[in-house]
Amino acid sequence: MAAPLHAALLMLGSTVFFAFMVLTIRLASGELHAFEVAFFRSFFGMLAALPLLRRHGPGLLKTDQFPRYIVRCMLGTAAMFCGFWAIANLPLAHAVSLSYSSPLFVTIAAALWLGEQVRARRWSAVIAGFIGVLVIVRPGTEGFSWGSMVAVAAAVISAVVAIQIKQLTRTEPADRVVLWTTILWVPMSFLPALAVWEWPHGITWLWVVAAGVLGTAGHMLWTRALKLGDVSALSPISFLQLPIVALLGWLLFSEALDAWTVTGAAIILGANGYIAHREAQLARRRPVTGATPAANKPAE
Repeated sequence: MAAPLHAALLMLGSTVFFAFMVLTIRLASGELHAFEVAFFRSFFGMLAALPLLRRHGPGLLKTDQFPRYIVRCMLGTAAMFCGFWAIANLPLAHAVSLSYSSPLFVTIAAALWLGEQVRARRWSAVIAGFIGVLVIVRPGTEGFSWGSMVAVAAAVISAVVAIQIKQLTRTEPADRVVLWTTILWVPMSFLPALAVWEWPHGITWLWVVAAGVLGTAGHMLWTRALKLGDVSALSPISFLQLPIVALLGWLLFSEALDAWTVTGAAIILGANGYIAHREAQLARRRPVTGATPAANKPAE
């Protein structure tokens, strides 16, 4: 199979897995607190990632970047808590639309933290994307909700995590990043979950197991897609998550799409598409460093 087609299919699979992960998080949140759902996602996600040890052997865990993994996973846990709370308490399309603002913050962080040069056209796209965020959030109006700011906070923290992953993958293989992330998330998410603990009952067990498996599977396909394909070509495929989630929200929870969310999401996705296109163009002009492109990925 040609590499571009293979990468596109992997990204499509990742997108579908992440969309259904969002659904299982919402379903599990009907009985459990979002923090507890995040813990179970981490625990069962770790179990789903353990076969990587069989494939690569125990040597996969050897790293001299452990302190960086600790910081990355602490921030990732915070982003996951915020993102899961937003999915549990906001309309699904609203929460997912705001999660797509993360690449805007990645561009800013890359300029400030990594010293990447961002020129006028990408800054214009970032500004346009923030206008899309404001259209969805609508500060100062009756449509404003502080819950929306939790979703924005998840996007901001996820952007910092994306920069750290970009640095880690310069020296670390993708499977090691996935494995250490899933392992460290378990103890980091357990204590906050313990404060609101309730044992799942009945079908809720299925939802929390599925959230973990779908999240880890989506992460694995996502990293492999980006190694095979061009981020500017793959990013539009990942945007399919939004209509899938919106459709599921309408069918299962009777959540109607409002014009503000549709308009804001269109602006954000358009800005993301342009930023990804420009980053891919610039990446072809500079030496390869082994970094994973800063493409959008939903909160894990």
